[in-house]
Amino acid sequence: MTGSPPGLQPDIAVSRCTGCGRCVAVCPDHVLWLEVDAGRKHARLHTPAACSGCRRCAPACPFGAIRMRRVAAAAAQESPDASTGSGR
Repeated sequence: MTGSPPGLQPDIAVSRCTGCGRCVAVCPDHVLWLEVDAGRKHARLHTPAACSGCRRCAPACPFGAIRMRRVAAAAAQESPDASTGSGR
């Protein structure tokens, strides 16, 4: 998307995410998906390299579970997922 700062990606706090899907619905790049992990549904960034950093997901989350974070271009392409920290 034009006008988006380079190197921004959503950082999803799995402990706060309820899996409502609002972030997934507003993601124009289709890189956020809902997954079930340990019986809990939550959002996950699946394709970090394809994320444009548009910032639409963060304000769409009614639970404040998404913050945008800066990442290096190389890290964005290599990182498999920014939201794997699900605490059991």
